[in-house]
Amino acid sequence: MDATSFLAERLDRAAAPLAVGDVLVLLALLTVGTVNHTGVDFLLDDPVYLLGVWAPFLIGWALFAPLVGAYSAGAVETAKSSVPLVVRSWVPAAVVGFLLREFVFRGNAAPTFMIITFVLGVLALGGWRAIYFRIR
Repeated sequence: MDATSFLAERLDRAAAPLAVGDVLVLLALLTVGTVNHTGVDFLLDDPVYLLGVWAPFLIGWALFAPLVGAYSAGAVETAKSSVPLVVRSWVPAAVVGFLLREFVFRGNAAPTFMIITFVLGVLALGGWRAIYFRIR
């Protein structure tokens, strides 16, 4: 199987709303966490700071969500298929995000941060997808 057909099976145009929603959920989750720890005034003084918070996790997400199948034809069928795919995508994406945060971007990946971010990511991404299929 070549790379083109491999990705073609994992990317479905009908999953575009899921992709947009996933990224928005991740941005919101990371922004709320940052505001809780730094405060709004800090971010108003240094709005570029958020880019360094978002980047490691968005890179991990961009690498693994398509590979795992978060945007495959199966992901757009039902919540029963979509939620497990988004959770399975978050696991390696979060690990990449933690590694990049620790070694490439500013910030660290303390164990409590990793646990909280991982669990809240599962809940936020899985919850968003469950709601999407309820109202769709």
